[in-house]
Amino acid sequence: MYHRTYSITLLAVTAFILQGFLAPVRADGPADNSVENVRRVPKLGVEVPEADRIELEAGLQVLQELMQQPLPGAGMERYWTDVEIFHRAVDQALKHQEFFDAKEIPVAKKLLALGKDRAEQLIVGNPAWIRQTGLVVRGYRSKIDNTVQPYGLIVPDDYDFNIKPDDQQLPLGVIRTRAPSRQPMGPRHRLDLWFHGRGETLSEVNFINQRLSNRGEFTPPGTIVLHPYGRYCNANKFAGEIDTFEALAHAKQNYRIDDQHIAVRGFSMGGAACWQFAVHYPGKWFAANPGAGFSETPDFLKVFQKETLAPTWYEEKLWRMYDCTDYAANLAFLPTVAYSGEIDSQKQAADIMEVALKAEGLPLLHIIGPMTAHKIHPDSKIEIEKTLSQWERLGPPYQLKSPLPFVDGWETIDQFVTYTLRYNQSRFITAQALEEHWEPARIVVQRHLETDAPSYRVTTHNVRAFALDLNRMLGGNAFNTLNRGLNLEIDGQRLPLRGGGNPQGFEYIKTEQGWISGRPETKGLAKRHGLQGPIDDAFMESYIFVKPTSTGLSPEIDAWVTAEFEHAVEHWRRHFRGDARIKLDTEITKEDMQSANIVLWGDPKSNETLRFIQDQLPIRWNLDDQKLLVGATEYDAATHLPLMIFPNPLAPNHYVVLNSSFTFREYDYLNNARQSPKLPDWAIIDVRTPANSRYPGNVVDANFFDETWQLKPAQ
Repeated sequence: MYHRTYSITLLAVTAFILQGFLAPVRADGPADNSVENVRRVPKLGVEVPEADRIELEAGLQVLQELMQQPLPGAGMERYWTDVEIFHRAVDQALKHQEFFDAKEIPVAKKLLALGKDRAEQLIVGNPAWIRQTGLVVRGYRSKIDNTVQPYGLIVPDDYDFNIKPDDQQLPLGVIRTRAPSRQPMGPRHRLDLWFHGRGETLSEVNFINQRLSNRGEFTPPGTIVLHPYGRYCNANKFAGEIDTFEALAHAKQNYRIDDQHIAVRGFSMGGAACWQFAVHYPGKWFAANPGAGFSETPDFLKVFQKETLAPTWYEEKLWRMYDCTDYAANLAFLPTVAYSGEIDSQKQAADIMEVALKAEGLPLLHIIGPMTAHKIHPDSKIEIEKTLSQWERLGPPYQLKSPLPFVDGWETIDQFVTYTLRYNQSRFITAQALEEHWEPARIVVQRHLETDAPSYRVTTHNVRAFALDLNRMLGGNAFNTLNRGLNLEIDGQRLPLRGGGNPQGFEYIKTEQGWISGRPETKGLAKRHGLQGPIDDAFMESYIFVKPTSTGLSPEIDAWVTAEFEHAVEHWRRHFRGDARIKLDTEITKEDMQSANIVLWGDPKSNETLRFIQDQLPIRWNLDDQKLLVGATEYDAATHLPLMIFPNPLAPNHYVVLNSSFTFREYDYLNNARQSPKLPDWAIIDVRTPANSRYPGNVVDANFFDETWQLKPAQ
């Protein structure tokens, strides 16, 4: 492994040691290992004095009225989200007692004034902030729950607003074959995503205020830096993960961003987010720069949290959703420079990734700040920036040479490991179907040029279907190469390709007779990208809670449904900073089902929509006998309920979920490494056991569905 350290004076050593001892106490740690004594996250804030409350409510009313005004010219409406973020930030803090310090109250007044100023600019058709350099805060409307979410930008001083974002966009499907100009007035700009650290008091008010006043750790020249809010304090997982892509998409609509030069970076909790985005989306970035944080669940919680772990078999399997060590092979073609302070306990994150990478035959550039605790050493900053600048000049990521050794003339040009089709792409590979989810699936592509025609071979494990982006693999020249001839071998089976091929059509599926050209059937039930579970996956897309209007099979069931529904609504707001969209079971429409995942609460007696579809679900009720049926197993439906995710029988491209929101709970808020799915595709809950900070009741059975969404044999 490759480490870089620096010599410093004795005086500096002393300063860094003191810095380590005097650093603020972290919000998490061994004190947060008690399930019975879980502190509130976020904590309740201070009481707002009546005079300030009146002033803030008046300011909110003025801003609300301004946002109802008509706008001059077409297309101006899209900028209202840049105004609404100020209203929502203050409104949420005031409604939910989330001013955590009295000093935040005047900040809220400042934000309302800024929102009012923006609204007035927009009403006259002159939104000046859209042409502003330096620190800028923007907002977008999320597809998940239709709320506005903020993000911060640092726009380079040399950015030319006279060129529209679309002027320099390449046609769809065309690949840039050389590095873009890096001149000050060049057409496109590198963008760095910077993920923030843990902050339990990082309300929207505090985030926006930071992004208006603090340039952050790194501001490379000529580079746009995007700071996602990440929906608060979740290490950019789940809805926080989608927030990053939605913010990035919004920025691309408004700024000229070079798609081939986007980097992921972060420190502390943001370092954990960086590891996650690097290994799960390796084909999207030109570089990764994680600092501190965590990169997996079990070892980190033992080392940092001093926690004794006793996961269920399915919880342990579900660690594979976010444990970056399991995906280490995906960094083969993503230049990565990790940073750790020498005396920071969170150095563990990079150390354990080094071990995982070494097992794959890959090095890790790991810069270590000498005698440094939980911060970035100034000399390390210089070295990190120098390294990323060098990588930026290498050209597009798809042209990078292999870091792996040639074997018998074969060069590995891409490899991809996954455990779930939620994460299914590298730079050339798309996994389309697995033989079994949550077990390691691997695709390796190699090239041999010392033959009459270019030869490629693919080896797979636990993969049933995949696609290759030949246009990228062949440097944007797939058509000419195919006309000259190309040999392909998959798991030892020759599949020669010659002439007239469509570079977008190279898809392969495994049959009983071997590999053939084609894609998985779209008819019938099958796990595929975006429709693979577990329960938590439904809340990474648009969803609607469907509330029952009748009484259920028993008072115990009704009490549980009411309590868990209210818990789900409150904790979506509290933890993912949004508003759950809610409809009654009598109001849900076909259009709703075709546009969103629907979450049905209750049982077939209380929920009309559930009663309509329950016979098409693998877990169903016998209402005459009041039994809940899971295969051959029966449960008393008066005391048991299913939590489940399944393709919606009435809208097979979307999910139906029964009786669940995201599955980690209050105990898991206390350390971001705990925030992984806690239930698989389905679970049966005995509601006679009260919900606690970890589980919604007594989980009497749980499992995954198979690859065709059928019940598996009992574990």
